[in-house]
Amino acid sequence: MTATTSQSPGGVSNSALVLNATYEPLCVVPVRRAAVLLLSDKAETVTPGDGFLRSARQMIPVPSVVRLNRYVKVARRRNVSLTRRAVFARDGWQCAYCGGPAETIDHVMPRSRGGGHKWENVVASCARCNHKKNDRTLAEMGWRLPTPPAAPKNPLWCVLGHRTPDPRWAMWLIAA
Repeated sequence: MTATTSQSPGGVSNSALVLNATYEPLCVVPVRRAAVLLLSDKAETVTPGDGFLRSARQMIPVPSVVRLNRYVKVARRRNVSLTRRAVFARDGWQCAYCGGPAETIDHVMPRSRGGGHKWENVVASCARCNHKKNDRTLAEMGWRLPTPPAAPKNPLWCVLGHRTPDPRWAMWLIAA
């Protein structure tokens, strides 16, 4: 199947929100995976996206939100995976020290001094501040963090992760 669009000049959105049969948000999948769910009658389109997916025999609207036809019991992860992109998203893509654009991540308590690689010890940083801080603690530098780093608490992080949600998903994400 190939994707074409008649409404969006930038192309087709590359992901779709999957809802459980009870309309509870489950996860975000690539549009191709959502199309497979639709074509195998495992899901139905709730909100169409821009454009169409075409094959030699069929044409379906690009799905933006799909709902599973059967309820799926999902064990919820309690922790959000710690990745560079997730740290940048949590910190708003800004350096925790100077507020400039973030380029790297920094361990507040350096790992060489016993600091762990965990949400409470990692912040987004610009290269200049990271290099300047080097292998020192905040106390040695005389620096303070405006807010202490912490793992994301919002339950939507388990569904969206670091992604910026499509505006068409808003109605389904508010309830989560």
